[in-house]
Amino acid sequence: MDYESIRAFCLRLPGVTEEVKWGTDCCFCIGGKMFCVLDTRGDFLVVLKCTNETFTELCERKDIAPAPYSGRNQWVAIQNPAAVRDGEWESLIRTAYGLIAMKLSNKVKKQLGL
Repeated sequence: MDYESIRAFCLRLPGVTEEVKWGTDCCFCIGGKMFCVLDTRGDFLVVLKCTNETFTELCERKDIAPAPYSGRNQWVAIQNPAAVRDGEWESLIRTAYGLIAMKLSNKVKKQLGL
């Protein structure tokens, strides 16, 4: 999966906004909270939130590591699109979205129609 496919998938999820942060990072948010980041400075790099179990499993793969600054909170840095199977990308993104969405306040969830 490439950046444009990831971007298109993220933007199809309910209530998602796209913001550029830190000058070059394309961040996808729900209720103002990030769930997926595309680093557009150079080589392929996608950072996203995952479950404890998935975090451990993914970090055992080549080209996937705990994300800088947020790895302790189960965020992974995927440095090669081939490190994740095509059918797996959408599941990982949906999970990241759901993990962040469930932490939103009831008021924000209602505003977003969740």
